[in-house]
Amino acid sequence: MTPLCTAGYEGRTADDLVQLLAENDIEIVIDVRERPLSRKRGLSKSSLEQRLAAEGVDYLHLRDLGNPKRYRDALKDGWAFEEFAAEFMALLELSLPVLAELGEVAASKRACLLCFEADPNRCHRSLVAKALADWLDGDFEVVHLGHGC
Repeated sequence: MTPLCTAGYEGRTADDLVQLLAENDIEIVIDVRERPLSRKRGLSKSSLEQRLAAEGVDYLHLRDLGNPKRYRDALKDGWAFEEFAAEFMALLELSLPVLAELGEVAASKRACLLCFEADPNRCHRSLVAKALADWLDGDFEVVHLGHGC
């Protein structure tokens, strides 16, 4: 079974993230932030892509798998994660071509989905990973890096 890793950079520096990726032999980072910007130095799209390239790690941004702003705002305002998850999974059903692209990439290289949130149980990246694993009938094993998983 092919591992599909996930990681959040909350509470990490760019150096910490690169070390985590190296420790887990990640070959490509698939950024699933709708807007790949960060206040943290080195974690916005261009700088992260350059840093990863220097380490021999590929970078791919799949914006269509990002959590839409209206959902992020609703979560900040107290929307229950379980309700969000159901809505977001329905939204992913409209993104099958992008999930197919993700599946092709993840089948060819040791991949890691990346976004901000540290806790994979409260983050949309775990839903993206689950959707892919479900869609491909369990060909992928989801592994959350850095959180005892």
